Amino acid sequence: MAPTTGIRQLLLDIEGTTCPVSYVAEVLFPYAATRLAAYLEAHQHDPELQPLLRDVQQAWGQDNDPDAAALRQRQPPVGLAAYLGLLIQQDRKLTALKDLQGMIWAAGYASGELVTPLYADVPAALRRWHQAGVQLAVYSSGSVAAQQLLYGHSQAGDLRGLFGHWFDTRTGAKQDADSYQQIAHALGSPAAAVLFISDSLEECQAAAAAGMAVRFSDRPGNPHRQPGPFERIDNYADLHLQP
Repeated sequence: MAPTTGIRQLLLDIEGTTCPVSYVAEVLFPYAATRLAAYLEAHQHDPELQPLLRDVQQAWGQDNDPDAAALRQRQPPVGLAAYLGLLIQQDRKLTALKDLQGMIWAAGYASGELVTPLYADVPAALRRWHQAGVQLAVYSSGSVAAQQLLYGHSQAGDLRGLFGHWFDTRTGAKQDADSYQQIAHALGSPAAAVLFISDSLEECQAAAAAGMAVRFSDRPGNPHRQPGPFERIDNYADLHLQP
């Protein structure tokens, strides 16, 4: 494949793009879900947890989902843990939940229970792009802390130093073009000089609407594999970038 020129920044999704969906869905989410209640009970009075719990409580009070409403009959922290478990089950993108999951995963990574299985071609590609002078950034629905844990404890070692920027849902929804405009501004780059790769067609459409170059990540095991109008990519050994 001919080199892709004019790209100064590479913005990468994680799940289904650099890391298998199965690791997130079948390992990380259950790991956090089974430990939520005990973690909240042990740490409910920790100062760093208080703003997150307030955000979850507010979201819970405004949630019109019948299952969420039924859980409001329970008292915290039991009811709160059950509500957070519901959000995990439904894969809801509540920022406070993502922060809590990151706190729980931190212990798992520190103990060695959790190790990130990146796609085989990813570590070498990340190093090659970095050495070529392309600035690497992450945009994921997982918290920045969780992103850094994931790349800091991969099967290929600690890869955090290859990335210059990290973005999560505090920037905005990943299906919103304005989020990508904000990211381009934060990167100090015109949107056209940023290449975004994701396995989500809606995210690709939003990034393209913001003016970014886009590739659709088509990996085995991904739930969505139709790229729409976008060029698909399934091996980063084939992607050579020249700033």
